[in-house]
Amino acid sequence: MPIPEAAWVRETIIAGGYAQGYFLMGEGDCLGWYTSRQRALIPLDERFHYPKSLQRVLNQHRFQVAINRDFAAVVEGCANRPNTWITPRLKDVYHLLYATGWAVSFETWQGDELAGGILGIVIGGAFIGESMFYRIPNGSKVAMVQLVEHLRRRGFLLFDAQLQNPHLQRFGAYVVSDPEYRQLLAQAIRKPCQFL
Repeated sequence: MPIPEAAWVRETIIAGGYAQGYFLMGEGDCLGWYTSRQRALIPLDERFHYPKSLQRVLNQHRFQVAINRDFAAVVEGCANRPNTWITPRLKDVYHLLYATGWAVSFETWQGDELAGGILGIVIGGAFIGESMFYRIPNGSKVAMVQLVEHLRRRGFLLFDAQLQNPHLQRFGAYVVSDPEYRQLLAQAIRKPCQFL
C-alpha cells in the first residue's frame, strides 16, 4: 500500500532528526526531540561482552531469533512499564517508520511466544536502539547478543543505546561525548548497510 504524501514527508523529517543525533520521547500528548551531552554506545568489536551465565543460556538454544515477526508486539512490550516515554503518539511514529523501512524489531521467541525484543531505527550503518523488553527471563539479553552478531555480519559501524545504565554496562556499553557521537554517526549513516 503506498504511503500518503503527508506521511512520507513526516517520516523523512523524523528520520532526518535521528540522522542529526536527536531522538524522540513522548510526554502526554506531546513529542519532543532530545539529545544528550553523553551517548551510550554498545561496542561492535572485542569490547562487547556479557555474563558467563548468559553464555550457558545461549548454548542451550532456548530462543529463536526473528526480525519484524511481530513489530507491533515489540512496540507494546517496550511501552508496557510504569513510567514510559513511548506514548500513543510515539507508537504511531514508530509504526510509520516501520511502514517506510526505518524502524525494525529484533526479537527472541520460544515457540510461538514472544520472549523479548529490541526496537530500533536503522539509518545506513547506524542502529539506534530505542528500547528493549522481555517477557521471558533472558529474552532481551539473548536478543542483545544476537543483535550485535547480526550488526557485525552486516557491517554496521554504530549501535547507539542513547543513555547509559547498569544493565547496558554489563555488555560493555561505554559513553562518548556529543561531538564524538555526532562524528561517529555521520560516518555510520553514510555506509550503505542492509539490516534485513
